[in-house]
Amino acid sequence: MNAGMTDPRLPLLRELERRVSWLAAWTIHHANHVRPADEVKVGGHQASSASLGAIMTALYFAALRPQDRVAVKPHASPIFHAIQYLAGNQTREKLEDFRSYKGAQSYPSRTKDVDDVDFSTGSVGLGVAQTLFSALVQDYVSAHGWMKGRPEGRMVSLIGDAEMDEGNIYEALIEGWKQGLRNCWWVVDYNRQSLDSVVREGLWQKFEQIFENFGWDVVILRHGSLQQAAFAEPGGDTLRDWIERCPNQLYSALTFQGGAAWRKRLLDEIGDQGPVTALVERRSDDELQALMVNLGGHDMPSLLDAFEKASRNDRPTCFICYTIKGYGLPLAGHKDNHAGLMTPAQMESFRKQMGVRPGHEWDKWEAAGLPAAELEAFIAQAPFFSEGTRRLSAPAVPVPEALATPAPGGKPVSTQMGFGQILNEIAREQTPLAERIVTTAPDVTVSTNLGPWVNRRGLFARESMADTFKAERIPSTYSWEFGPKGQHFELGIAESNLMIMLSALGLSHSVNGVRLLPIGTVYDPFIYRAADQLNYACYQDARFMLVATPSGVTLAPEGGAHQSIGTPLIGMAQDGLCSFEPAFVDELAEIMRFGFDYMQRNGEGDPDETTWLRDQTGGSVYLRLSTRPLEQPLRKMTADLARDVVNGAYWMRPPGPNASVVIAYQGAVAPEAIAATGLLAEDRRDVGLLAITSADRLNAGWQAAERARQRGTHGAMSHIERLLAPLSRDCGIVTVLDGHPATLAWIGGVQGHRVKALGVEHFGQTGTIADLYRHHGIDANAIVHAAQAVSAGRTVRYLKALP
Repeated sequence: MNAGMTDPRLPLLRELERRVSWLAAWTIHHANHVRPADEVKVGGHQASSASLGAIMTALYFAALRPQDRVAVKPHASPIFHAIQYLAGNQTREKLEDFRSYKGAQSYPSRTKDVDDVDFSTGSVGLGVAQTLFSALVQDYVSAHGWMKGRPEGRMVSLIGDAEMDEGNIYEALIEGWKQGLRNCWWVVDYNRQSLDSVVREGLWQKFEQIFENFGWDVVILRHGSLQQAAFAEPGGDTLRDWIERCPNQLYSALTFQGGAAWRKRLLDEIGDQGPVTALVERRSDDELQALMVNLGGHDMPSLLDAFEKASRNDRPTCFICYTIKGYGLPLAGHKDNHAGLMTPAQMESFRKQMGVRPGHEWDKWEAAGLPAAELEAFIAQAPFFSEGTRRLSAPAVPVPEALATPAPGGKPVSTQMGFGQILNEIAREQTPLAERIVTTAPDVTVSTNLGPWVNRRGLFARESMADTFKAERIPSTYSWEFGPKGQHFELGIAESNLMIMLSALGLSHSVNGVRLLPIGTVYDPFIYRAADQLNYACYQDARFMLVATPSGVTLAPEGGAHQSIGTPLIGMAQDGLCSFEPAFVDELAEIMRFGFDYMQRNGEGDPDETTWLRDQTGGSVYLRLSTRPLEQPLRKMTADLARDVVNGAYWMRPPGPNASVVIAYQGAVAPEAIAATGLLAEDRRDVGLLAITSADRLNAGWQAAERARQRGTHGAMSHIERLLAPLSRDCGIVTVLDGHPATLAWIGGVQGHRVKALGVEHFGQTGTIADLYRHHGIDANAIVHAAQAVSAGRTVRYLKALP
């Protein structure tokens, strides 16, 4: 007998499942048919929610503990909100505004929902991978002795079977196997339907093989208690064999048609005028329908039993739960039900079926078959909800007022090399900052200059592994020793894994109650490979430092495949990500110091009225660095200069009172901009040179100041407006960087100056830096010619003004 059959919680859980399923369906119906209509369909996935009703009820009200964390299938958001509503963590007002402004979100959101979402989901497959990497981060925190007696939790993902088509899931599986994954459950809602169709036959066998090959336990919940009991009857073996051979499309179609269709098909195909026929005929149409849809994923005893058995160890486990899409609804089984909605007539029928009185649709315990007090007490005692909100916090890690910057000593240094040197200096000291930094890279640790840090701080693994080369006394620059106290995660070549790992590390303060300062390095052009994952990490408000290097066509010998063009625009456009592109190492040190502090901020309030940036809210940081060695300026990093570097720009050469042209550069093209300024200064003494360290922060501050002025703060002025204020409106501006020219082209709109934007718009090729800069028109001569053109307008306007 299934052990779950005797569980005393069964009546309560079945009642809660009924309430959850009703509330989820009603929430969606209310948004589409009751609330005043919008110009577009609201939607809400009634069928996709219904298939997970029993699974999520069993998890949240029985199997999960306070330390567990869950990524909910995006299209089961209404089920999640309904569960939280019953638990007192969601409001009726938010449910009434489902998919409306500031209402319960379409897909669970850590930052926009009020009901304690663990991991945001929405872009399919990303929440799945998040749970795997969060389990690895928990291992890291535990191995370093920072759990402080807090028990390890399970990272659980609820997955739609169509999500299993997502490639990033399999990239994550490989990494999990490499890292010795523990404490991770993936629960597959195997309803065998995707958005547009029914999934291929035999897919579950493939899933089973894949997971077992990567060291997972696989639990298949195919038949519920009713089916198992029927199989024990005479003729039951024949029924089981038919069910397991039945094609997915036919099973779905018969589910939609109901008991009479099941009866005809079964009697036509396996009826024997004996025990099999008797087994079918003993049941009414309704009973036969209930039997045939009683799959493991809808059977509470089977679910309780499976979750309890898997809880006895920490092995990663995949539950393949057979379900019916739209279970319990008039839409059940229809291949078009993914985006389908119950009509008002169908909802009225469903309302009567559930025993809900008109006007009482939102009542928590309407039509409940058990006393409300008993249900309330059961929820209050459910382990998952027993300790209240599970969103943790951690104190900030102190950041020194300045980071040690190795003296360049006249030797040209690249920002990539400077990054490695700054981290190496941090690694020398036993400080809280050094202790909480954790680095990671997708097999580019050495080529992104993390090698010195790793040499000092080691690579992380739960079990120690010696460096064989070192043991064999083979000379090597790097010492690759793995151990529980290491501070670097070495990942395989999968940029999507890097971004999800940064997301998991960057949420450790909330998930584990332990603050980490993650740094991830990647080749700048390959940000595109993981742009979805990067966006997901930022949407969750994860905190990390992304160091993208090498970048731009400045990586000349590597050719167009390794030369980035549009990444500065990603840095500007991506919400939650503050981007910088310094040219010099002293700038980089100040930006990194700011970044470590900025990553930990979580304040609220009015923006800084110097920059109009909301720096108090914090966020993640993106550094676009270069391999091009530049001669370092001999200067002191004063407080004013440091402030301007962080704010986004400073005058390397202030413009004179009669400036006709200003050159504004960002990043590795600094030598060309400086050389062009020198050439122009021979006959234009007032030419200015603006060093831009963050087009992102300049633009964001400008936009914010403009909004402030529109709201009545007429004196609001951003950093870029303040820098450009002394310039005559006739002064021309030339902008230049080794990325897309649109990055800086907007500067002309700040004060109405004429702008010539230089940059890279097309794929590069192999060659020298000089070759490529000349080819793309960003060398010193091109800058001079652009400056002459942009300032010619001033002469023309002057001549036209003469009497």
